[in-house]
Amino acid sequence: MNILLTNDDGIHAEGLWALQKALSGEHRTTVVAPDMERSAVGHSITLLQPLRVNRIQTNGGRGYAVSGTPADCVKLAVLEILETRPDMVVSGINPGPNVGINLNYSGTVSAAKEAALMGIPAIAISQYPNPDKEYRVAADFVGTLIAKIIEDGLPSGTFLNVNVPACPSDRIEGIRITRQGISRLKEIFYRRTDPREQTYYWQGAETQIYDIDMETDGAVLSKNYISITPVQCDMTDYQAMERLKSWDICLK
Repeated sequence: MNILLTNDDGIHAEGLWALQKALSGEHRTTVVAPDMERSAVGHSITLLQPLRVNRIQTNGGRGYAVSGTPADCVKLAVLEILETRPDMVVSGINPGPNVGINLNYSGTVSAAKEAALMGIPAIAISQYPNPDKEYRVAADFVGTLIAKIIEDGLPSGTFLNVNVPACPSDRIEGIRITRQGISRLKEIFYRRTDPREQTYYWQGAETQIYDIDMETDGAVLSKNYISITPVQCDMTDYQAMERLKSWDICLK
C-alpha cells in the first residue's frame, strides 16, 4: 500500500519519523510535510504566495519539505509530487492530544480531513506528550488500524481522529470508539509592551479541560484509553436543517 505521511509539527518532528519507521516495513511510505512547525493553522491553504518544495534528508530518512500548511502538503503531494495517488494518508504523530474543540484548530487533523475531501482514507494520530518522546506504541497502533481499514474500509468523506495515551502498552486500559467532545483548553492572552511602548498580545494555553462523558474523546483519553473518533467532512446539522424547514422565512 502507498501511504502518504504528513504532520503539522514540521518535517523534522520525531513523531513523523516514528510513523515512517513503523510503517515502511509493510508499506511504501512517502513523507511530505511542512518545512517548519505549522501547529494550530487549521485547514488553511496558501493562496497569496508560492509554495516551494525541497527534497531533504533528515532523521535517517528522505522526504519533501513544503513551505506551506498541512493541507497544502496533502494537496501538493497528491496532485504534483507523487507519481501515483496514495492509498491512504496518515497525519502525525502529534505530541499532544487533539480532542474536543481542538479538532477545529489542529493542522494534524486538517491534513487528514483534506485527504478525506479528496476521497482518500485518512488517519490523524496524536498522543499525550511525554518526556522521552516515545512514539512506538502510537506508531504500532496505526499499523494495526491501517490493517482494519484495508479490511473494512471507511465511509466516503469520513476519516479517523485517533488519540493514544503516551504510556507503555500494558498500561493502556483499552480502545474506545468515541464522539468529539466539546472540551477546550483554558486559554489566556499575555499582554506585553514592545520597545516602542506599543501593546501586543501573545496567545497561550493553560490546562486541557476534558469532558466527563466517557463517550467523548478527551474523557476516555484522560483515563488511559485509546480514543478513535470517526469525523465527517460534511458539517451539515441535519436535525437543525429539518427544524429550519418549518420556519416561516420570507423576504421583506
